[in-house]
Amino acid sequence: MSFVFPPPAAVGLPVTGTADLFPVRRVYCVGRNYAAHAREMGFDPDREPPFFFCKPNDDASVVPVPAGTTAAIPYPPLSENYHFEIELVVAIGKGGSDISVEDAAGHVFGYGVGLDMTRRDLQIRMREQGRPWEIGKAFDYSAPVGPICPAGMAGPLAGSAITLAVDGKLRQSSSLNHLIWSVAETIANLSTFFKLQPGDLIFTGTPEGVGALTRGQSLVGNIEGLGSLSIEIM
Repeated sequence: MSFVFPPPAAVGLPVTGTADLFPVRRVYCVGRNYAAHAREMGFDPDREPPFFFCKPNDDASVVPVPAGTTAAIPYPPLSENYHFEIELVVAIGKGGSDISVEDAAGHVFGYGVGLDMTRRDLQIRMREQGRPWEIGKAFDYSAPVGPICPAGMAGPLAGSAITLAVDGKLRQSSSLNHLIWSVAETIANLSTFFKLQPGDLIFTGTPEGVGALTRGQSLVGNIEGLGSLSIEIM
């Protein structure tokens, strides 16, 4: 038995310190996981249970950005309010369901720097109509991700700075200790809804300072201990 056409290959993200690639299986995202960002979006940042949405895992959506390179990202269609969101990305290396907070670290392969690119006008329109966010979040080129740094190389990330500059001007600046739900808590909660598998990525939320982009602008995101991610909007 054969496929009616060749199935797409898995997207592979560079792994720091090796020639290997991390194969992407699913892409999960946590919504409003920094209190200050929740406020700037008009929401109460109380510690409500986390909620999740997904992005496609194909090479049209996930954009690997090797260290030392700049990825060209096209301005998306049907949007006039295209936003950046810098995020810590967690790469799962060991699957499981109902993972405990105490065991969550053992399921992490590594960490990376990612951008949750957002068609904010379309997201807000869908939200106001009580409809899913997909057209605002799950479009082509919506998930640039830098190299995955194995957990043993990254060391403890609590308190690490997370920043993003646009055309050299700092726009987002915070610390990973401002996450409302920690990485371990996020993994534990997500694993009650889905059986996590090796290859899954979790975008853990963005701090305050998100904003709109125009063609020709350049972005550099950085997480202390993980390096930088560079893109240019075409």
